[in-house]
Amino acid sequence: MRLLPLLALALLPFPAAAAAPARPPNVVLVLIDDLGWRDLGSYGSTFHETPNLDRFARESVRFTDAYSACHVCSPTRASILTGKYPARLQLTDWLPGRKEFPFQRLRNAPVRQHLPLEETTLAEALRARGYATGHFGKWHLGEEPNGPRAQGFDVQVPRWNKGWPNPGFHPPFKLDGLDDAPGQYLTDRLTDEALRWVEEHRDRPFFLYLSHFAVHDPIQAPEALVAKYRAKLQGRSAPAEPAFVLEGNPDDTSPPTRAELGELARREEFAVHRVFPNRTVKIRQHQDNPVFAAMVENLDQNFGRLTDKLEVLGLTGQTIVIFVSDNGGMAAANFGRPDRVVAANALDAAYSTSNLPLRGAKGWLYEGGIRVPLMIRAPGAGVRGGVVSEVPVISTDLYPTILELAGLPALPEQHRDGVSLAPLLRGGQAPTRDALFWHFPHYSNHGRQSPGAAIRAGEHKLLLYFEQQRVQLFNLRADPGEQDDLAATQPALARALTDRLRQWQRSVGAAVMEPNPDYRETR
Repeated sequence: MRLLPLLALALLPFPAAAAAPARPPNVVLVLIDDLGWRDLGSYGSTFHETPNLDRFARESVRFTDAYSACHVCSPTRASILTGKYPARLQLTDWLPGRKEFPFQRLRNAPVRQHLPLEETTLAEALRARGYATGHFGKWHLGEEPNGPRAQGFDVQVPRWNKGWPNPGFHPPFKLDGLDDAPGQYLTDRLTDEALRWVEEHRDRPFFLYLSHFAVHDPIQAPEALVAKYRAKLQGRSAPAEPAFVLEGNPDDTSPPTRAELGELARREEFAVHRVFPNRTVKIRQHQDNPVFAAMVENLDQNFGRLTDKLEVLGLTGQTIVIFVSDNGGMAAANFGRPDRVVAANALDAAYSTSNLPLRGAKGWLYEGGIRVPLMIRAPGAGVRGGVVSEVPVISTDLYPTILELAGLPALPEQHRDGVSLAPLLRGGQAPTRDALFWHFPHYSNHGRQSPGAAIRAGEHKLLLYFEQQRVQLFNLRADPGEQDDLAATQPALARALTDRLRQWQRSVGAAVMEPNPDYRETR
């Protein structure tokens, strides 16, 4: 009789067992160094071959108007990991930054020499939610003790915090924590290590930050691929347009007009490659660099290895994959040393690519310096594939977007300058904001451009140069190549955007440049 109550209890309906919480999606962020907006087939290149990334573009949301927060690397990297504009962080130039020269009317603003430890980085936010975090490749956000291990990453490969490979892409790499053998290539080896780490962490959520040194100079590639593109060049007819055009500095007292630049380019003294009077320099006009093309294809091959690994491990559906560049392509040479002359047989090492139809290059606030490829694939998070978006977005947006796609709470005080793109990626509304901003209180190595700032509001973009407070105004929808300056014909709009830009600078505490007491006028 004593068993009856137990038997009766056993016959009562029990609530169903609670479902196991869903595993958060993995996050793979692939950041490329100096990859230009038009360097991939899916973005219009007809010379570079990128079949894996082109296939990825068809599976992703591909942005046509994506921007880096700066036209050089360290500030953009800081913006991605913090969700804040570089001006707010006071980390506005590549580290450690360029030296001062007497030709500068203004002194470069001080630059914070490492990512602030008080920031909650994207890696720290994900690790706090149980993610394994791995950093592979380029850091360039501070020397030890301010490397990736101090900023939320469990592992760092290699243990090298500078912004360029040491000494290059061919062995010996001389990188602590990354062995090598004759015939290897750095991009391949970094991918090897990243794939091994992914396999080791396949059973838990992981954040892979694969930050390739490619395609930054030195421009070096596997010889078999270089030979392929040299042969490809031989089968092409020579373009009718010139290989280089001259660009002046808009902030000079009397910058040359486009017609005057065309006339100067025909003079014998402008046949060399150096800085000319009025800080005039050359910009590459064609994608016909076989070594750089080989670097891009090798990068594509390694991206294919990564996506194939996710597929083999059954992780494609539960992994957010983001592919993006840190700034525009190197179509202008690096004149960090103002008296540099680029030898005629070294042009492919100094000018890697062309950004046409965009104007300018890395180191410029024109679109060629700040517009970048961006693709996001996350089928398990409801992201649609095969979509092309013309919505302007910027690198600060990646932090809140990743959190929302992963189902994690936002950190609005941290990623305060970014907005989540998750609703847009899922077919909903675009983010609501009135403008995007840039602030660069430094002289640029690439192209010798003056310090300046910029704002994009809707279809209009205004550039403000700091030496003489000159402005340029463009309608990007009608004139993506930024050739038709509207500042004189639309002065009210120019004033309004200038006021909006200055208001933003004050709101983020943007650094103000001081006069250079050692300035000497040069010709």
